[in-house]
Amino acid sequence: MHITTFYDSVEIHREDKVIYAKFLNHHLVLSTCRLNPGIRRDLKYVLNHQACEPTGHDRARKSIKDPKGYAEDVCRPLGIEPDKCAMMSTAANMNNAAIVVEEFEGLEVAAVVTAGVETNAGRAGDPATVMETKEGFLRLPSMEPIRRRQGTINIMLFIGHALSDAALVRSVITATEAKSAALQELNVNSRYSDGLATGTGTDQMVVSSKEAHQGFRLSWAGKHSKLGELIGTTVKSAVKEALKNQNRLTPQGQCSTLRHLERFGIKKEEFLAKITSFLGPREGRLFLDNYKSIDRDPLTVASVASICHVKDKFKWGILPEACWKDIMGASSAQIACAVGGRWDRFAIYRESLGDYASNCDNQSFITLCTRAFALGFQDKWGEKETKGNER
Repeated sequence: MHITTFYDSVEIHREDKVIYAKFLNHHLVLSTCRLNPGIRRDLKYVLNHQACEPTGHDRARKSIKDPKGYAEDVCRPLGIEPDKCAMMSTAANMNNAAIVVEEFEGLEVAAVVTAGVETNAGRAGDPATVMETKEGFLRLPSMEPIRRRQGTINIMLFIGHALSDAALVRSVITATEAKSAALQELNVNSRYSDGLATGTGTDQMVVSSKEAHQGFRLSWAGKHSKLGELIGTTVKSAVKEALKNQNRLTPQGQCSTLRHLERFGIKKEEFLAKITSFLGPREGRLFLDNYKSIDRDPLTVASVASICHVKDKFKWGILPEACWKDIMGASSAQIACAVGGRWDRFAIYRESLGDYASNCDNQSFITLCTRAFALGFQDKWGEKETKGNER
């Protein structure tokens, strides 16, 4: 099925589990694909294929072990020559792809993106899980049980103007920065560390530009250039839309205290158990009954987001560890004030919670935050004393 056409030179089609672009004239192509990779001037198609289901399906392994055979299986039924195609694979549904086009004074940039980040989002520099050798990919020792993690951001980027080879390569950098900016703005957590994600472990990209045998070629695609701006806005918007379609991931959906805290190693059940352990039975039941509204309260989310960012500043070395107790006491007091609405008790909370801010490890940090939730909630609805803790 023909979906759309970009700058009268690229047709976009969707057939079942495939989205592919057909070039109507020559294009310069740069891809990370296993088959026909790198810079090419002889390709007629670029293709994105849903190779597997999100879980429990291993067909995608063939794309790694036998890329040529895999391409034959996918391309031949579509009438596409595998040798003339750069192909990506993913577990994302092709019906959830996002298509975004930007244009300025005749310069058109278009992105077709599929994306999923629920289980495979990671931050550059996170611990690796495999090591490539001449025998293949070997699993590295891990503290976690080995399991296949799905989640990939695949980007097809089309530029309606001739580029130099250098500009084509630079466009990959700009597009990658735009992808990472989208994840930052969506507050996507790494699944391999306590940092924010910059991508997934299996992201792929194809960038193409309309070829010209003579005439002017754009030589730069950095952020200061209009081409760089168009690439940035196009890719960032397309990644966000694709994640909305595939994972129902939206800025509004990320307005949650738990979404911000979970990257430090806490899950919902443990999060609730820790908070209620500081409360009496009646207050504990009341908290559980009202958890959703507390979790989504903008003032409380802002307070939690603030303390998480402050913790990052310590990890990055911007703030000195000697100030940990003072700063975290004040930051956690803000959470208690937001939960309880008792801003007049900020100084009391800061002093009380400072005693829980002795260590900067993740477990101690979570204990501090959950204690702040309980303290604020107990002051709002409970008795004078919090279970097991004197003020």
